[in-house]
Amino acid sequence: MLKNFIEKIGVMNVLLLLVVLSIIVVSEYMFLSGQKLEAIFVAFWAPTILGFMNYLKYKK
Repeated sequence: MLKNFIEKIGVMNVLLLLVVLSIIVVSEYMFLSGQKLEAIFVAFWAPTILGFMNYLKYKK
């Protein structure tokens, strides 16, 4: 099942989705540990990367 998912969307997209997921987790940890402004700054990278992925997908 996982192999089919990776083949369907591509290895690079899976890696970028894992990066986005890790950014969200790190941001949540920072926010809950009291570093609120830094967490918001880090959290802005997740939609930026997702938007860049969409741009590259539809540019073809």
